[in-house]
Amino acid sequence: MENVLGLLRVRVVKGINLAFRDANGSDPYVVLRMSGQKLKTSVKKNNVNPVWNEDLTLTVSEPIEPLKLQVYDKDTFSRDDKMGDAEIDIQPFIEAVKLNLSPDVPSDTIVTTVKPNRQNCLADESAVVWKDCKIVQDIIVRLRNVESGELELQLLWIKIPGAQGF
Repeated sequence: MENVLGLLRVRVVKGINLAFRDANGSDPYVVLRMSGQKLKTSVKKNNVNPVWNEDLTLTVSEPIEPLKLQVYDKDTFSRDDKMGDAEIDIQPFIEAVKLNLSPDVPSDTIVTTVKPNRQNCLADESAVVWKDCKIVQDIIVRLRNVESGELELQLLWIKIPGAQGF
């Protein structure tokens, strides 16, 4: 548990207007990477607007690295095709976690807002919210290195008993 601060649960909600990589669409899945960890969603057949609603949980430790995601098209007989990638700076989210808000703070309080800029892949402004005594951030990322596509995600902080924390 050395240097482990807690867990980041990433809910991969859905893809929007993902690129076509096959004649009839694409069979997309998402790969998340952070600090040497790698997790994948399931593959959604023939769907450029897939709904996953899958939770992937990563361990967060110092130093805090960005969350990288890549979308691929699953191919049976050849290498999977890339369908774009994105990077999320989780620093504003972590700063909100560090505030150690008390349970008395009203639910749905906006802790901070992250605006889209050249350094991030946000498609829209994203609020970090205190919800039911947890820090939550809903994010829409615009995929890079691809002709179209966005991903909808939700970040949620999970405290680990015995972890260093903040």
